[in-house]
Amino acid sequence: MALEVQPLVAPHLVVDDAAAAIDFYIKAFGATEYGRVPNQDGKLIHAALDINGSMVMLNDDFPEYNDGKPSTPTALGGSPVTIHLQVTDVDTKFQQAVDAGATVLMAVEEQFWGDRYGLLRDPFGHLWSMGQPVREVSSEEIQAAVCEP
Repeated sequence: MALEVQPLVAPHLVVDDAAAAIDFYIKAFGATEYGRVPNQDGKLIHAALDINGSMVMLNDDFPEYNDGKPSTPTALGGSPVTIHLQVTDVDTKFQQAVDAGATVLMAVEEQFWGDRYGLLRDPFGHLWSMGQPVREVSSEEIQAAVCEP
């Protein structure tokens, strides 16, 4: 019997301590763990979570499979990728992540594009934004706001 495949795009995060990252994502974002696969020394070669209705995969860093180079945001000096969560109560959800150990990079404020929006860094170096639409904004209003001095 063939498996039915559902198309999706899912971030796959590399971290220094995948078990601790899972615990953080559960506390910070209300994640649900699908499962984890440890190797013989306990490092996680694969784990999957549901965060905000989407799958997020993660694993411990294995430099031996990356030309001997670590590939965590911490080892690379930061991350060029931000994972965005659209939520219904951004102030509460944002504070929950901060209480779990996230660092605030941009406090939640109403933005010109119509969202209350904030930006966090998790303890593993990954960037997360949270937004909640609060008002309709036309493309003309957005363009005007972008062009303001």
